[in-house]
Amino acid sequence: MDADGLLEGLNADQRAAVTTDAAPLCIIAGAGSGKTRVLTRRIAHRVAAGTAEPHRVLALTFTRKAAGELRSRLGGLGLRDGVAAGTFHGIALAQLRTRWLERGEPEPTLLDRKFALVARNIPRRSGQREVNPLDAIGEIEWAKARRIAPQDYADEALHHNRRPPLPGREMAAVYERYEQDKAKRGLVDFDDLLVLCERALVTDAQFAATQRWRFRHLFVDEFQDVNPLQFALLRAWLGDRTDLCVVGDPRQAIYAWNGADAGYLNEFARHFPGAEVRELRDNYRSTPQILSVANAVIADREVGAPLRPNRPPGEPPAIVEYANDANEARGIARSVRDTHGPGRPWSDQAVLARTNAQAALIADALGRVGIPHRVRGGAALTAQPEVKEALRRLRGARSPFAVALADLEAEVSGRFAEETDDEDPYSPSETLRRGAEQHGRRAPDGEALPTEEGESQHAEQRRANLAALVQLGNDYLGLDPSASAAGFVQWLNAAARSEDAGGGSDAVEVATFHAAKGLEWPIVHVAGVEAGLVPIGHAKTPDAEAEERRLFYVALTRAERVLRLSWAAERTFGSRSSRRQPSPYLLEVKAVLDAMAGGRDPVDSLTEVRKERQRLAAREGAGKRGRGAKSPTTLSPADAKVFDALKAWRLEQARAASVPAYVVFPDQTLEAVAAARPRDVAGLLALPGVGQVKATRYGETLLAVVAEHAGA
Repeated sequence: MDADGLLEGLNADQRAAVTTDAAPLCIIAGAGSGKTRVLTRRIAHRVAAGTAEPHRVLALTFTRKAAGELRSRLGGLGLRDGVAAGTFHGIALAQLRTRWLERGEPEPTLLDRKFALVARNIPRRSGQREVNPLDAIGEIEWAKARRIAPQDYADEALHHNRRPPLPGREMAAVYERYEQDKAKRGLVDFDDLLVLCERALVTDAQFAATQRWRFRHLFVDEFQDVNPLQFALLRAWLGDRTDLCVVGDPRQAIYAWNGADAGYLNEFARHFPGAEVRELRDNYRSTPQILSVANAVIADREVGAPLRPNRPPGEPPAIVEYANDANEARGIARSVRDTHGPGRPWSDQAVLARTNAQAALIADALGRVGIPHRVRGGAALTAQPEVKEALRRLRGARSPFAVALADLEAEVSGRFAEETDDEDPYSPSETLRRGAEQHGRRAPDGEALPTEEGESQHAEQRRANLAALVQLGNDYLGLDPSASAAGFVQWLNAAARSEDAGGGSDAVEVATFHAAKGLEWPIVHVAGVEAGLVPIGHAKTPDAEAEERRLFYVALTRAERVLRLSWAAERTFGSRSSRRQPSPYLLEVKAVLDAMAGGRDPVDSLTEVRKERQRLAAREGAGKRGRGAKSPTTLSPADAKVFDALKAWRLEQARAASVPAYVVFPDQTLEAVAAARPRDVAGLLALPGVGQVKATRYGETLLAVVAEHAGA
């Protein structure tokens, strides 16, 4: 293996990143900049130069597939044996097993299915909706990734604006009982592997010395996805050494909702004093037109300079509006078919969507016109845990299939109904409406995704998956009104097998934005670019919105030559249909495209669009205050006292529920209440921002506060 030969084909920045003697080293590598190429070349170059021993190299990734890809590429460079490449969990387990064997300790049983253990500890209350154990599992996994103990969960969840499926203290109790049950049974989960390995490295000097002697050169891919638990383990592996190289892209940090912290990448030099940070800015994947759009979406919002295109010019990205989501799916299928020409493989194309439910609709449309396709990254509906559980219930129901399906539909629709009070200013439906009036702001491959943070991204996606299942069930009943549940399940499984078989190696990929990360295609169709989906409707905090923007950026930068964006003016969720508005990001894309077409500066056009949206939002906010109550500055002294009392009451309610204060009621609504001083629920319901759900939940105590302070 020739060290100089490993530098062939690299640009100046890539060569510098491969050859620098710096340690620790951080490489900021943008989309399409050759990140994996640089990482593998650096490992191989150090081995060839004699500054690293292959058997002493540890390359860390986040999925087994990524680890396999690293090994394959290193093999192509002459390193077929020796380099250890694996996930944090895989390496930790291997080290722990060696330790347990050497110490003669029994190996604990690895718990890979948490459902039953968590479900048995969830409290049940008569008359209230049951909590999905999968949502509780998501919260536990987030807490463990953040190194949050059960006793600290409630405060930390509130601090991080989490919306757990149970009030904070109750969720903490479920978490604590889960940990206790594992301990009683001698079980460990995957996150425990990291905890145990890090603890052993910190407390057992001999074990730490052995592992640090074994792995002297550490490399980490996708470093923006590291969470606090993984970072702690990495520090323990490293010890007081500095031989560390990480590669990542802050613009592709899309897993904060699951505990990841891009701050470890963005502030690498603070965590590792004396570190060198290098940046790869040249994009070799996308045409200048596609890259201009992607850069515009992310511009001025993340660290680092915009990526530079290195491909010949191509056609500008296209934006297509459809009347509804069914038409959109059929239109995309036609576009895929029309784009597929002689000599072109189907695998040149991909269709990307924000949610699994959208992917299922698109896959169905492709199948109906005979286009081979495969659903990537766990997006296949029947692979989803909540869908499997629903199918089990349907098969076990004593009532006829049509009745059982109707019950499931009522359950799914009931959830929507309860959570979409149109008069509630922070309900999903009202969020969509308000956003639309503000110029367009309307509304996890096992390890990588549950895709879809509102009450949590998990819960939102699961509801969408169940709604898609109900739709398929109704379709099946249309074919056979006397159908049985067993027949439906058989039909569904056969359809899934047919889909997979029909795809083969040459098939159109259908994937969520999350599942598409790290991949690329010559032609990409991005579906459902609507407010409420892009960004997702429950991304209400600045951090959540920023992550949604980065997620859209990831989707755009998957395209090499052709990028087509679409949205639907009406979309159906279960049995409910809603009017839609284009994503605010789509408005930015259009501004850039119009500027390029007119020979204007895209940056100036983009800036003007954002300023206009801010002006409209400010005007809308002022209008809402005017319709409901006096502004904060014009409240009378007596009203102001009621307002202050209501805010104190709101804080108590928010802490009890472990939610941000605005989720209970926003300031505008409390101002309206303070000014109107309603005496009963009817008077409360007459105020803007108060719907039946909120009135039922908070009305009695809120009215008591008003009555207590009205005469003050």
